[in-house]
Amino acid sequence: MARALLIVLDSVGIGGAEDADAYGDVGTDTVGHIAEACAEGRGDRARLRQGPLHLPHLSALGLGLACEASTGRLPPNLAPQGALKGAWGYGVETSKGKDTPSGHWEIAGVPVTFDWGYFPNREPTFPDKLTAALIERAGLPGILGDKHASGTAIIDEFGAEHMRTGKPICYTSVDSVLQIAAHEETFGLEKLYELCRIGRELCDEYKIGRVIARPFAGSPETGFKRTGNRKDFATPPPSDTILDTLTKAGHAVVTVGKIGDIFAHRSTGKEVKPNGNDACLSAAIDAMKTLPEGGFVFANLVDFDSEFGHRRDIPGYAAALEAFDRRVPEIEAVLSQGDLVIITADHGNDPSWHGTDHTREHVPILCFGPAVKLGSVGRRESFADIGASVLAHLGLKPAGKGSSWI
Repeated sequence: MARALLIVLDSVGIGGAEDADAYGDVGTDTVGHIAEACAEGRGDRARLRQGPLHLPHLSALGLGLACEASTGRLPPNLAPQGALKGAWGYGVETSKGKDTPSGHWEIAGVPVTFDWGYFPNREPTFPDKLTAALIERAGLPGILGDKHASGTAIIDEFGAEHMRTGKPICYTSVDSVLQIAAHEETFGLEKLYELCRIGRELCDEYKIGRVIARPFAGSPETGFKRTGNRKDFATPPPSDTILDTLTKAGHAVVTVGKIGDIFAHRSTGKEVKPNGNDACLSAAIDAMKTLPEGGFVFANLVDFDSEFGHRRDIPGYAAALEAFDRRVPEIEAVLSQGDLVIITADHGNDPSWHGTDHTREHVPILCFGPAVKLGSVGRRESFADIGASVLAHLGLKPAGKGSSWI
């Protein structure tokens, strides 16, 4: 039985790419810097972690070796202890950008060769024409924010005024994105989604990749916290991805987490969208238990990025990596003889770096399964090699770019 599971550890990069200087990211290394900080007992929060980074299962699959191949440095405590249990390597992004759609689309065989649109880092950041149209079409009293900002900081800054006035909080980042935050109860979740649909239409003119609904709850007295009802409204990929190829060939597809949103719900099969890394991983494992021959499960674990990378939380990021590592045996337990698992990432988000944005990095490629040939798959010159390898394993020709190592 040939089946495949592809897990994207969102933002788990392993060293600055060759073109990192174009993004201001020379010297970034998400996994390496986390491992070093843990080994040295460093942390940037009051709740400093204790002890080195402990990832025995990922290390056995070759994570430390992939890091070493990428950067020339083996991160502390990530050398495999005993025999290797997987194939390992690293991927180089060819897409323009360091954002979620670019990384995922390239993994799925469609590198981004065009330039995304971006909003300038000034106040106000949004074009007057866009703001006016959004207000008019949605019947808004106005908007708040209108600048580059951290998603958590901006709801602290404007949450109370938003609840008082009914004005949604609109902001952006260095990514190609319009983010709209609103209170789930006082503004309404469905109203927020509809506002984002309007924003999606308006942003097409500016080549913006995503409009993201960022609902939150709480009060000025108790504090505000984002909820798990985030929803991304993405522009669709410009050509067929591996999801399209699999769907047209009649293969079963299950997408977990925000994969459905990233691919604009095109050929995304059965969509499962729980909240949080653990719940998404459980959903992916459950899907594998009943997946038919030739089936494919594609999962994204976003907490690494949203909860710890953007918040520059080294201890939290380390704990999330360890939590995932502890569950690797659960993945192994549901595999049949012909199954393939690939663990990778879509970009970096080094929590030791300045700012709050993604970082331009190589990504790990860790492969395992009962019949996987152990050893290095080398440096892959495009993330698209990942998707091409999935299709080759499932007996199909590549959908677009990419060369299989299988």
